[in-house]
Amino acid sequence: MTPSLTVLVLLAALLHAAWNAMLRGGADRFWTMGMMNLVPGLFGLGTCLVIGLPAPESLPMVVASGLLHILYNGLLVLTYRSGDLGATYPVARGSSPALVAIGAGLAAGETLPLPAALGVMLVSGGILGLALARGGIGRAGLLAALGTGATIAGYTVVDGLGVRVSGDWLAYTAAMFTFHLCLPAWVLARRGAGALRGRGRQLGPALAGGAVSVAAYAVVIWAMQRGAMGAVSALRETSVVFAVLLGRLFLGETLSLGRIAAAAVIALGAVLIAAG
Repeated sequence: MTPSLTVLVLLAALLHAAWNAMLRGGADRFWTMGMMNLVPGLFGLGTCLVIGLPAPESLPMVVASGLLHILYNGLLVLTYRSGDLGATYPVARGSSPALVAIGAGLAAGETLPLPAALGVMLVSGGILGLALARGGIGRAGLLAALGTGATIAGYTVVDGLGVRVSGDWLAYTAAMFTFHLCLPAWVLARRGAGALRGRGRQLGPALAGGAVSVAAYAVVIWAMQRGAMGAVSALRETSVVFAVLLGRLFLGETLSLGRIAAAAVIALGAVLIAAG
Protein backbone atom coordinates (compact mmCIF):
# COMPACT_ATOMS: atom_id res chain seq x y z
CA MET A 1 0.00 0.00 0.00
CA THR A 2 1.18 3.51 -0.78
CA PRO A 3 1.73 5.99 2.08
CA SER A 4 -1.24 8.11 0.94
CA LEU A 5 -3.53 5.06 0.86
CA THR A 6 -2.33 4.02 4.31
CA VAL A 7 -3.14 7.47 5.69
CA LEU A 8 -6.64 7.37 4.16
CA VAL A 9 -7.43 3.96 5.66
CA LEU A 10 -6.18 5.12 9.06
CA LEU A 11 -8.45 8.15 8.65
CA ALA A 12 -11.38 5.82 7.94
CA ALA A 13 -10.58 3.87 11.10
CA LEU A 14 -10.52 7.09 13.11
CA LEU A 15 -13.81 8.26 11.56
CA HIS A 16 -15.49 4.94 12.39
CA ALA A 17 -14.38 5.15 16.00
CA ALA A 18 -15.43 8.83 16.08
CA TRP A 19 -19.07 8.28 15.06
CA ASN A 20 -19.30 5.44 17.57
CA ALA A 21 -17.99 7.85 20.22
CA MET A 22 -20.69 10.35 19.19
CA LEU A 23 -23.33 7.67 19.66
CA ARG A 24 -21.93 6.49 22.99
CA GLY A 25 -21.79 10.07 24.26
CA GLY A 26 -25.42 10.83 23.37
CA ALA A 27 -27.94 11.07 26.19
CA ASP A 28 -30.70 9.45 24.10
CA ARG A 29 -28.89 6.84 22.02
CA PHE A 30 -32.01 5.42 20.37
CA TRP A 31 -32.91 8.88 19.05
CA THR A 32 -29.28 9.64 18.11
CA MET A 33 -28.94 6.41 16.14
CA GLY A 34 -32.19 7.11 14.32
CA MET A 35 -31.11 10.60 13.27
CA MET A 36 -27.62 9.39 12.32
CA ASN A 37 -29.19 6.92 9.92
CA LEU A 38 -31.04 9.68 8.06
CA VAL A 39 -27.83 10.57 6.25
CA PRO A 40 -26.93 7.17 4.75
CA GLY A 41 -30.63 6.48 4.16
CA LEU A 42 -31.24 9.66 2.17
CA PHE A 43 -27.89 9.29 0.40
CA GLY A 44 -28.82 5.77 -0.64
CA LEU A 45 -32.31 6.74 -1.80
CA GLY A 46 -31.06 9.70 -3.80
CA THR A 47 -28.29 7.67 -5.42
CA CYS A 48 -30.70 4.88 -6.40
CA LEU A 49 -33.01 7.43 -8.04
CA VAL A 50 -30.09 8.70 -10.12
CA ILE A 51 -28.20 5.53 -11.08
CA GLY A 52 -30.83 2.84 -10.52
CA LEU A 53 -30.74 -0.49 -8.70
CA PRO A 54 -28.01 -3.13 -8.88
CA ALA A 55 -28.41 -6.36 -10.87
CA PRO A 56 -31.48 -8.42 -9.87
CA GLU A 57 -29.25 -11.32 -8.77
CA SER A 58 -27.91 -9.18 -5.93
CA LEU A 59 -31.26 -7.95 -4.59
CA PRO A 60 -31.73 -10.84 -2.09
CA MET A 61 -28.34 -9.91 -0.62
CA VAL A 62 -29.33 -6.24 -0.54
CA VAL A 63 -32.40 -7.12 1.54
CA ALA A 64 -30.45 -9.47 3.82
CA SER A 65 -27.72 -6.89 4.37
CA GLY A 66 -30.25 -4.13 5.00
CA LEU A 67 -32.02 -6.20 7.65
CA LEU A 68 -28.70 -7.17 9.26
CA HIS A 69 -27.73 -3.48 9.40
CA ILE A 70 -30.99 -2.66 11.18
CA LEU A 71 -30.26 -5.41 13.72
CA TYR A 72 -26.67 -4.17 14.02
CA ASN A 73 -27.77 -0.63 14.83
CA GLY A 74 -30.23 -1.84 17.44
CA LEU A 75 -27.62 -4.04 19.11
CA LEU A 76 -25.11 -1.19 19.01
CA VAL A 77 -27.47 1.03 20.99
CA LEU A 78 -27.96 -1.77 23.50
CA THR A 79 -24.20 -2.32 23.67
CA TYR A 80 -23.48 1.31 24.54
CA ARG A 81 -26.18 1.29 27.20
CA SER A 82 -24.34 -1.61 28.83
CA GLY A 83 -20.72 -0.47 28.86
CA ASP A 84 -18.04 2.07 27.98
CA LEU A 85 -16.92 2.70 24.41
CA GLY A 86 -13.37 1.66 25.27
CA ALA A 87 -14.55 -1.72 26.59
CA THR A 88 -17.42 -2.64 24.26
CA TYR A 89 -16.18 -1.32 20.89
CA PRO A 90 -13.06 -3.53 20.80
CA VAL A 91 -15.22 -6.60 21.48
CA ALA A 92 -17.82 -5.71 18.83
CA ARG A 93 -15.25 -4.74 16.20
CA GLY A 94 -12.60 -7.32 17.03
CA SER A 95 -14.90 -10.31 17.37
CA SER A 96 -16.27 -9.88 13.85
CA PRO A 97 -13.25 -11.15 11.85
CA ALA A 98 -12.80 -13.94 14.38
CA LEU A 99 -16.43 -15.01 13.96
CA VAL A 100 -16.10 -14.88 10.16
CA ALA A 101 -12.98 -17.05 10.31
CA ILE A 102 -14.59 -19.57 12.69
CA GLY A 103 -17.81 -19.65 10.67
CA ALA A 104 -15.91 -20.24 7.43
CA GLY A 105 -14.13 -23.16 9.04
CA LEU A 106 -17.31 -24.74 10.40
CA ALA A 107 -19.64 -24.08 7.47
CA ALA A 108 -17.29 -24.34 4.51
CA GLY A 109 -14.56 -26.58 5.89
CA GLU A 110 -11.93 -23.91 5.35
CA THR A 111 -8.64 -24.44 7.16
CA LEU A 112 -7.31 -21.35 8.90
CA PRO A 113 -3.74 -20.34 8.03
CA LEU A 114 -1.45 -20.18 11.04
CA PRO A 115 -1.54 -16.34 11.33
CA ALA A 116 -5.35 -16.33 11.22
CA ALA A 117 -5.59 -19.13 13.80
CA LEU A 118 -3.25 -17.19 16.07
CA GLY A 119 -5.38 -14.09 15.46
CA VAL A 120 -8.53 -15.90 16.58
CA MET A 121 -6.80 -16.92 19.80
CA LEU A 122 -5.57 -13.37 20.40
CA VAL A 123 -9.02 -11.87 19.82
CA SER A 124 -10.56 -14.43 22.18
CA GLY A 125 -7.92 -13.72 24.81
CA GLY A 126 -8.34 -9.97 24.44
CA ILE A 127 -12.11 -10.22 24.87
CA LEU A 128 -11.60 -12.33 27.99
CA GLY A 129 -9.11 -9.74 29.22
CA LEU A 130 -11.64 -6.93 28.78
CA ALA A 131 -14.23 -8.97 30.65
CA LEU A 132 -11.86 -9.49 33.58
CA ALA A 133 -10.04 -6.13 33.62
CA ARG A 134 -10.91 -3.53 36.23
CA GLY A 135 -13.32 -1.07 34.67
CA GLY A 136 -13.91 -3.64 31.93
CA ILE A 137 -17.13 -4.98 30.50
CA GLY A 138 -19.98 -6.71 32.34
CA ARG A 139 -21.93 -9.74 31.19
CA ALA A 140 -24.75 -7.74 29.56
CA GLY A 141 -22.30 -5.51 27.71
CA LEU A 142 -20.22 -8.50 26.63
CA LEU A 143 -23.24 -10.35 25.20
CA ALA A 144 -24.52 -7.24 23.40
CA ALA A 145 -21.07 -6.50 21.97
CA LEU A 146 -20.64 -10.09 20.77
CA GLY A 147 -24.09 -9.91 19.17
CA THR A 148 -23.03 -6.71 17.43
CA GLY A 149 -19.88 -8.44 16.22
CA ALA A 150 -21.97 -11.32 14.87
CA THR A 151 -24.13 -8.93 12.83
CA ILE A 152 -20.99 -7.22 11.48
CA ALA A 153 -19.69 -10.64 10.43
CA GLY A 154 -23.06 -11.44 8.86
CA TYR A 155 -23.39 -8.34 6.71
CA THR A 156 -19.70 -8.48 5.79
CA VAL A 157 -20.17 -11.94 4.27
CA VAL A 158 -23.49 -11.01 2.64
CA ASP A 159 -22.08 -7.80 1.14
CA GLY A 160 -19.01 -9.67 -0.11
CA LEU A 161 -21.28 -12.07 -2.00
CA GLY A 162 -23.76 -9.44 -3.13
CA VAL A 163 -21.36 -6.89 -4.53
CA ARG A 164 -19.76 -9.56 -6.76
CA VAL A 165 -23.00 -10.12 -8.66
CA SER A 166 -24.34 -6.56 -8.41
CA GLY A 167 -22.71 -5.18 -11.54
CA ASP A 168 -22.09 -1.87 -9.74
CA TRP A 169 -20.75 -1.58 -6.19
CA LEU A 170 -22.16 1.94 -5.79
CA ALA A 171 -25.67 0.86 -6.81
CA TYR A 172 -25.45 -2.09 -4.42
CA THR A 173 -24.24 0.10 -1.55
CA ALA A 174 -26.89 2.74 -2.21
CA ALA A 175 -29.69 0.17 -2.32
CA MET A 176 -28.51 -1.30 0.98
CA PHE A 177 -28.27 2.18 2.52
CA THR A 178 -31.95 2.86 1.82
CA PHE A 179 -32.81 0.38 4.59
CA HIS A 180 -31.25 2.84 7.04
CA LEU A 181 -34.37 4.98 6.64
CA CYS A 182 -36.24 2.37 8.70
CA LEU A 183 -34.50 3.58 11.86
CA PRO A 184 -35.51 7.27 11.76
CA ALA A 185 -38.99 6.12 10.71
CA TRP A 186 -39.07 3.88 13.78
CA VAL A 187 -38.04 6.79 16.01
CA LEU A 188 -40.79 9.00 14.56
CA ALA A 189 -43.37 6.21 14.91
CA ARG A 190 -42.52 5.69 18.57
CA ARG A 191 -41.98 9.31 19.58
CA GLY A 192 -44.45 11.06 17.29
CA ALA A 193 -44.18 14.77 16.51
CA GLY A 194 -42.20 15.29 19.71
CA ALA A 195 -39.24 13.38 18.26
CA LEU A 196 -37.78 16.60 16.82
CA ARG A 197 -39.27 19.20 19.16
CA GLY A 198 -36.56 21.04 21.07
CA ARG A 199 -33.83 18.87 19.56
CA GLY A 200 -32.13 21.50 17.41
CA ARG A 201 -28.82 21.38 19.28
CA GLN A 202 -28.74 17.58 19.24
CA LEU A 203 -29.82 17.14 15.62
CA GLY A 204 -26.70 18.77 14.15
CA PRO A 205 -24.19 16.48 15.90
CA ALA A 206 -26.34 13.42 15.11
CA LEU A 207 -26.47 14.27 11.41
CA ALA A 208 -22.74 15.00 11.48
CA GLY A 209 -22.20 11.55 12.97
CA GLY A 210 -24.22 10.06 10.13
CA ALA A 211 -22.12 11.92 7.57
CA VAL A 212 -18.95 10.69 9.27
CA SER A 213 -20.21 7.11 9.12
CA VAL A 214 -20.87 7.41 5.36
CA ALA A 215 -17.43 8.97 4.81
CA ALA A 216 -15.70 6.20 6.77
CA TYR A 217 -17.47 3.53 4.70
CA ALA A 218 -16.77 5.32 1.40
CA VAL A 219 -13.06 5.69 2.13
CA VAL A 220 -12.71 1.96 2.83
CA ILE A 221 -14.58 0.97 -0.35
CA TRP A 222 -12.48 3.41 -2.38
CA ALA A 223 -9.27 2.09 -0.81
CA MET A 224 -10.19 -1.53 -1.52
CA GLN A 225 -10.35 -0.69 -5.23
CA ARG A 226 -6.75 0.51 -5.10
CA GLY A 227 -5.06 -1.70 -2.52
CA ALA A 228 -5.06 -5.26 -1.27
CA MET A 229 -8.34 -6.04 0.48
CA GLY A 230 -6.61 -7.91 3.29
CA ALA A 231 -4.20 -5.07 3.97
CA VAL A 232 -6.99 -2.48 3.97
CA SER A 233 -9.16 -4.59 6.29
CA ALA A 234 -6.27 -5.23 8.66
CA LEU A 235 -5.28 -1.58 8.85
CA ARG A 236 -8.88 -0.57 9.49
CA GLU A 237 -8.89 -2.60 12.71
CA THR A 238 -6.76 0.12 14.30
CA SER A 239 -10.16 1.72 14.99
CA VAL A 240 -10.18 -0.45 18.14
CA VAL A 241 -7.24 1.52 19.54
CA PHE A 242 -8.75 4.85 18.43
CA ALA A 243 -11.98 3.98 20.26
CA VAL A 244 -10.16 3.39 23.54
CA LEU A 245 -8.35 6.74 23.22
CA LEU A 246 -11.49 8.66 22.18
CA GLY A 247 -13.39 7.14 25.09
CA ARG A 248 -10.79 8.52 27.47
CA LEU A 249 -10.32 11.93 25.83
CA PHE A 250 -13.94 12.87 25.10
CA LEU A 251 -16.10 10.65 27.30
CA GLY A 252 -13.97 10.59 30.45
CA GLU A 253 -13.78 6.78 30.48
CA THR A 254 -11.31 4.79 32.53
CA LEU A 255 -8.04 4.07 30.73
CA SER A 256 -6.57 1.24 32.77
CA LEU A 257 -3.50 -0.69 31.69
CA GLY A 258 -5.65 -3.82 31.46
CA ARG A 259 -8.06 -2.16 29.04
CA ILE A 260 -5.24 -0.79 26.89
CA ALA A 261 -3.50 -4.16 26.74
CA ALA A 262 -6.70 -6.06 25.94
CA ALA A 263 -7.68 -3.62 23.17
CA ALA A 264 -4.18 -3.85 21.66
CA VAL A 265 -4.33 -7.66 21.72
CA ILE A 266 -7.74 -7.62 19.99
CA ALA A 267 -6.47 -5.19 17.34
CA LEU A 268 -3.38 -7.34 16.69
CA GLY A 269 -5.53 -10.46 16.47
CA ALA A 270 -7.88 -8.83 13.98
CA VAL A 271 -4.91 -7.72 11.86
CA LEU A 272 -3.50 -11.27 11.82
CA ILE A 273 -6.89 -12.71 10.81
CA ALA A 274 -7.22 -10.24 7.94
CA ALA A 275 -3.60 -10.80 6.86
CA GLY A 276 -4.02 -14.59 7.03
